[in-house]
Amino acid sequence: MKLLMHACCAPCSVYCVDTLRSMRIEPTMFWYNPNIHPYKEYEARRDCLKEYSERMGLKAIFDDEYGLDEFCKNVINNLDTRCINYCYPVRLRKTFEYAKENGYDTVTSTLLYSIYQKHDFIKNEMEKLSKEFGIDFLYIDFRKGFWEGHEKAKELGLYMQKYCGCVFSEEDRYVKKKKDDLSLPKGFEWKR
Repeated sequence: MKLLMHACCAPCSVYCVDTLRSMRIEPTMFWYNPNIHPYKEYEARRDCLKEYSERMGLKAIFDDEYGLDEFCKNVINNLDTRCINYCYPVRLRKTFEYAKENGYDTVTSTLLYSIYQKHDFIKNEMEKLSKEFGIDFLYIDFRKGFWEGHEKAKELGLYMQKYCGCVFSEEDRYVKKKKDDLSLPKGFEWKR
Protein backbone atom coordinates (compact mmCIF):
# COMPACT_ATOMS: atom_id res chain seq x y z
CA MET A 1 0.00 0.00 0.00
CA LYS A 2 1.29 3.45 -0.93
CA LEU A 3 -0.69 5.74 1.39
CA LEU A 4 -1.09 9.50 1.12
CA MET A 5 -2.53 11.02 4.29
CA HIS A 6 -3.94 14.52 4.18
CA ALA A 7 -2.69 16.24 7.35
CA CYS A 8 -4.50 19.22 8.79
CA CYS A 9 -1.87 19.73 11.51
CA ALA A 10 0.78 17.94 13.56
CA PRO A 11 -1.28 17.31 16.74
CA CYS A 12 -4.01 15.56 14.74
CA SER A 13 -1.34 13.50 12.97
CA VAL A 14 0.19 11.93 16.08
CA TYR A 15 -2.41 9.25 16.84
CA CYS A 16 -3.03 8.63 13.13
CA VAL A 17 0.66 8.02 12.42
CA ASP A 18 1.07 5.82 15.49
CA THR A 19 -1.99 3.76 14.51
CA LEU A 20 -0.88 3.34 10.90
CA ARG A 21 2.66 2.39 11.91
CA SER A 22 1.26 -0.20 14.35
CA MET A 23 -0.44 -1.68 11.27
CA ARG A 24 2.90 -1.58 9.38
CA ILE A 25 1.63 1.16 7.09
CA GLU A 26 3.99 4.07 6.47
CA PRO A 27 2.03 7.17 5.44
CA THR A 28 3.26 10.07 3.37
CA MET A 29 1.95 13.28 4.89
CA PHE A 30 0.25 15.76 2.56
CA TRP A 31 -0.19 19.37 3.65
CA TYR A 32 -2.83 21.33 1.77
CA ASN A 33 -4.87 23.64 3.99
CA PRO A 34 -5.75 26.94 2.29
CA ASN A 35 -8.57 27.38 4.78
CA ILE A 36 -6.28 28.26 7.71
CA HIS A 37 -6.21 31.95 8.61
CA PRO A 38 -4.67 34.36 9.48
CA TYR A 39 -1.29 33.82 7.84
CA LYS A 40 0.65 33.53 11.12
CA GLU A 41 -1.66 30.69 12.17
CA TYR A 42 -1.20 29.01 8.79
CA GLU A 43 2.57 29.37 9.12
CA ALA A 44 2.64 28.04 12.71
CA ARG A 45 0.64 24.91 11.80
CA ARG A 46 2.61 24.24 8.61
CA ASP A 47 5.97 24.68 10.30
CA CYS A 48 4.96 22.49 13.23
CA LEU A 49 3.97 19.71 10.81
CA LYS A 50 7.33 20.08 9.04
CA GLU A 51 9.20 19.74 12.34
CA TYR A 52 7.05 16.80 13.48
CA SER A 53 7.51 15.01 10.14
CA GLU A 54 11.28 15.41 10.31
CA ARG A 55 11.40 14.29 13.95
CA MET A 56 9.31 11.19 13.17
CA GLY A 57 11.13 10.35 9.93
CA LEU A 58 7.98 10.83 7.86
CA LYS A 59 7.95 11.77 4.22
CA ALA A 60 5.90 14.95 3.88
CA ILE A 61 4.72 16.95 0.89
CA PHE A 62 3.73 20.57 1.31
CA ASP A 63 1.43 22.21 -1.21
CA ASP A 64 2.00 25.64 0.24
CA GLU A 65 -1.00 27.61 -0.96
CA TYR A 66 -2.18 30.27 1.44
CA GLY A 67 -5.63 30.72 -0.04
CA LEU A 68 -7.27 33.65 1.70
CA ASP A 69 -8.76 35.18 -1.47
CA GLU A 70 -10.18 31.88 -2.79
CA PHE A 71 -11.42 30.93 0.67
CA CYS A 72 -13.32 34.20 1.05
CA LYS A 73 -14.80 34.00 -2.46
CA ASN A 74 -16.06 30.48 -1.80
CA VAL A 75 -17.53 30.83 1.69
CA ILE A 76 -18.89 34.36 1.87
CA ASN A 77 -22.39 33.49 0.63
CA ASN A 78 -23.06 30.96 3.39
CA LEU A 79 -20.67 30.96 6.32
CA ASP A 80 -22.66 28.30 8.20
CA THR A 81 -21.93 25.66 5.52
CA ARG A 82 -18.32 26.67 4.77
CA CYS A 83 -16.90 23.38 6.07
CA ILE A 84 -19.01 21.06 3.93
CA ASN A 85 -19.31 23.33 0.90
CA TYR A 86 -15.67 24.36 0.68
CA CYS A 87 -13.14 23.53 3.39
CA TYR A 88 -13.42 19.74 3.42
CA PRO A 89 -14.10 19.20 -0.29
CA VAL A 90 -11.28 21.43 -1.58
CA ARG A 91 -8.65 19.83 0.67
CA LEU A 92 -9.76 16.26 0.12
CA ARG A 93 -10.10 16.66 -3.66
CA LYS A 94 -6.59 18.14 -3.85
CA THR A 95 -5.28 15.14 -1.86
CA PHE A 96 -6.89 12.65 -4.24
CA GLU A 97 -5.63 14.62 -7.25
CA TYR A 98 -2.08 14.56 -5.90
CA ALA A 99 -2.37 10.86 -5.09
CA LYS A 100 -3.57 10.05 -8.61
CA GLU A 101 -0.84 12.13 -10.27
CA ASN A 102 1.93 10.66 -8.11
CA GLY A 103 1.20 6.95 -7.96
CA TYR A 104 -0.46 6.60 -4.55
CA ASP A 105 -3.05 3.84 -4.38
CA THR A 106 -4.66 4.78 -1.04
CA VAL A 107 -5.72 7.99 0.72
CA THR A 108 -6.79 8.86 4.26
CA SER A 109 -6.96 12.03 6.36
CA THR A 110 -6.22 13.26 9.86
CA LEU A 111 -9.60 15.00 9.66
CA LEU A 112 -10.99 11.60 10.72
CA TYR A 113 -9.23 12.04 14.09
CA SER A 114 -10.80 15.19 15.48
CA ILE A 115 -13.96 15.01 17.54
CA TYR A 116 -14.59 18.59 16.40
CA GLN A 117 -14.96 17.74 12.69
CA LYS A 118 -18.01 16.57 10.73
CA HIS A 119 -16.84 12.97 10.66
CA ASP A 120 -19.66 11.36 8.68
CA PHE A 121 -19.51 14.04 6.00
CA ILE A 122 -15.73 13.62 5.65
CA LYS A 123 -16.07 9.83 5.41
CA ASN A 124 -18.80 10.09 2.76
CA GLU A 125 -16.87 12.71 0.77
CA MET A 126 -13.76 10.52 0.77
CA GLU A 127 -15.78 7.49 -0.34
CA LYS A 128 -17.13 9.52 -3.30
CA LEU A 129 -13.66 10.80 -4.23
CA SER A 130 -12.28 7.26 -3.94
CA LYS A 131 -14.73 6.08 -6.60
CA GLU A 132 -14.17 9.13 -8.79
CA PHE A 133 -10.37 8.82 -8.78
CA GLY A 134 -10.12 5.02 -8.63
CA ILE A 135 -7.99 5.19 -5.49
CA ASP A 136 -8.68 3.26 -2.30
CA PHE A 137 -9.86 5.16 0.77
CA LEU A 138 -8.47 3.78 4.02
CA TYR A 139 -11.17 4.48 6.58
CA ILE A 140 -10.18 4.36 10.22
CA ASP A 141 -12.19 6.08 12.93
CA PHE A 142 -9.18 7.70 14.59
CA ARG A 143 -11.43 9.58 17.06
CA LYS A 144 -11.19 6.73 19.55
CA GLY A 145 -7.60 7.83 20.20
CA PHE A 146 -8.38 11.53 20.43
CA TRP A 147 -7.29 12.02 24.05
CA GLU A 148 -4.30 9.71 23.73
CA GLY A 149 -3.09 11.62 20.67
CA HIS A 150 -3.82 14.95 22.32
CA GLU A 151 -1.71 14.08 25.36
CA LYS A 152 1.16 12.73 23.26
CA ALA A 153 1.12 15.87 21.09
CA LYS A 154 1.43 17.99 24.24
CA GLU A 155 4.28 15.79 25.50
CA LEU A 156 6.06 16.27 22.17
CA GLY A 157 5.71 20.04 22.60
CA LEU A 158 3.71 20.48 19.41
CA TYR A 159 1.91 23.73 18.69
CA MET A 160 -1.62 23.11 19.94
CA GLN A 161 -4.03 25.31 18.01
CA LYS A 162 -7.24 26.47 19.62
CA TYR A 163 -9.60 26.43 16.64
CA CYS A 164 -10.24 24.48 13.45
CA GLY A 165 -8.52 26.84 11.06
CA CYS A 166 -10.45 29.65 9.45
CA VAL A 167 -11.21 33.00 11.06
CA PHE A 168 -14.86 32.03 11.36
CA SER A 169 -14.00 28.90 13.33
CA GLU A 170 -11.90 31.10 15.62
CA GLU A 171 -14.99 33.23 16.17
CA ASP A 172 -17.04 30.08 16.83
CA ARG A 173 -14.62 29.07 19.57
CA TYR A 174 -15.66 32.15 21.53
CA VAL A 175 -19.26 32.60 20.48
CA LYS A 176 -21.01 29.40 19.32
CA LYS A 177 -19.13 26.22 20.26
CA LYS A 178 -21.08 23.75 22.36
CA LYS A 179 -19.98 20.38 23.69
CA ASP A 180 -22.95 18.65 22.00
CA ASP A 181 -21.61 19.74 18.59
CA LEU A 182 -18.82 17.20 18.97
CA SER A 183 -18.65 14.19 16.66
CA LEU A 184 -18.10 11.27 19.00
CA PRO A 185 -17.68 7.62 18.02
CA LYS A 186 -19.80 4.95 19.66
CA GLY A 187 -18.56 4.22 23.17
CA PHE A 188 -16.47 7.39 23.34
CA GLU A 189 -16.45 9.11 26.70
CA TRP A 190 -15.98 12.83 27.15
CA LYS A 191 -13.00 13.48 29.46
CA ARG A 192 -13.44 16.11 32.13
